[in-house]
Amino acid sequence: MERTVVRCAEGHVFSTASFPMQQAERLGPGRLVRCPRCARLRSAVPVSVGKR
Repeated sequence: MERTVVRCAEGHVFSTASFPMQQAERLGPGRLVRCPRCARLRSAVPVSVGKR
């Protein structure tokens, strides 16, 4: 299963196995995901991971 790196509204970066409606046509990239750091449902957006 592919994992997606996301950033929550509080700025915490984490990876998730399921990013709801990742392929759906929607306005904006944000989705509600439970952040493991602040333990709340937060709006999260995918983070582009670049090579270093």
